[in-house]
Amino acid sequence: MPLKPQDLFVVLKLALNDSESPPSYNQLAYELAMSPSKVHDAVKRATAAGLLHGDRRPHRRALLDFILHGVTFAFYAERGSVTRGVPTAHAAPPLSREIAEGELAPVWPDPKGKVRGEAIEPLHKGVPEAARNDADLYELLALVDAIRIGRARERKLAAKHLERRLGK
Repeated sequence: MPLKPQDLFVVLKLALNDSESPPSYNQLAYELAMSPSKVHDAVKRATAAGLLHGDRRPHRRALLDFILHGVTFAFYAERGSVTRGVPTAHAAPPLSREIAEGELAPVWPDPKGKVRGEAIEPLHKGVPEAARNDADLYELLALVDAIRIGRARERKLAAKHLERRLGK
């Protein structure tokens, strides 16, 4: 069973969990704007792929390797038309503090978004809402998008941030 983009979305949320036990499927579903069954399926696929241990804890090295070396190919993203949305990649924190924006910002299409930019398909339709509710998850998702769509400089900076955050 191949990985789906939403599986990475769920694994990134689990990677932010600092408690001894992982959150319930219902809690994850609520926080990620997904159904509990979709979260369960994502955990199952991510475990089979080696991104999660059997107890829903992330296999951090495998996760980092997948993001740095596989996500660009597995979950390829193209820029779309100009729309309103939530900034991502180098237009979002933490990279927006390091890179001056000179062109249209990449955005996840979202009617509640406050920035006009080029549409980037998020890993899951719940990404913009989850990002609004969890700043740490927002930054991880934006860093993954910098790997997915960024130029060499943006990808290098994103990789450094991801290694710091996921390489624990």
